[in-house]
Amino acid sequence: MKLTVVGCSGSFPSAESACSSYLVEADGFRLLLDMGNGALGELQRHCGLYDLDAIFLSHLHADHCIDMLAYFVARYYRHEGGRCAPIPVYGPEGTEHRLTTAYADTPSASSMSEVFDFHTVKPSTFEIGPFTVHTERMRHPVEAYAIRIEHGGRSLTYSGDTGVSEALDELARDTDLYLCEAAFTYGREDIPDLHLNGREAGESAARAGARLLVLTHIPPWTDPQVNLADAREVFDGPVELAAPRATYEI
Repeated sequence: MKLTVVGCSGSFPSAESACSSYLVEADGFRLLLDMGNGALGELQRHCGLYDLDAIFLSHLHADHCIDMLAYFVARYYRHEGGRCAPIPVYGPEGTEHRLTTAYADTPSASSMSEVFDFHTVKPSTFEIGPFTVHTERMRHPVEAYAIRIEHGGRSLTYSGDTGVSEALDELARDTDLYLCEAAFTYGREDIPDLHLNGREAGESAARAGARLLVLTHIPPWTDPQVNLADAREVFDGPVELAAPRATYEI
């Protein structure tokens, strides 16, 4: 598997990065995890607009899904080659309604489904292309999911947005790459069931026995170096900060 960080900023884009979006590739199949603010533009550095094979939306906060509206325009109104066939989109219950409401002026109530083939995510195990995926509900104010992706005996686990969660620790058990949010700063924010801080992300990686921890979803107002140091204090394995255009061979 190959992972490319399309965007990794939390809450809103920074001067350096779009919001959450991660491209996972194997056997010629392209799966996009989330499509937050600014992600569609950055995605075109890594693949063509119409080269994605499936999309997974961890939850329906704007910084994880809002560029789906721009992607709807690209797929629905494409002139050369005609309208795109529906691409599978896996998201929480109500994803189609949420995107249609956010767009506010689709040609019809069903226009989104003409280019997006919506599938409702629940805690489960299923196949997306060549990948076996496992999803678990996370601790967040809206319905949110983490995902574990397996292929060829290797694994990637993406936390999405969450507070401390035993389900996340178990999902990430022995994972090769743990892409974990670390939006909060240890000792500064203490809001349960919302986000992790760097220390909590490191503790989760330690409990899971992850082989590599990559911290992501750090907002522009949070110092990533503090979160990196906090994670390294409690996790003995390698820890990195996600960066736009970074790639990992898993």
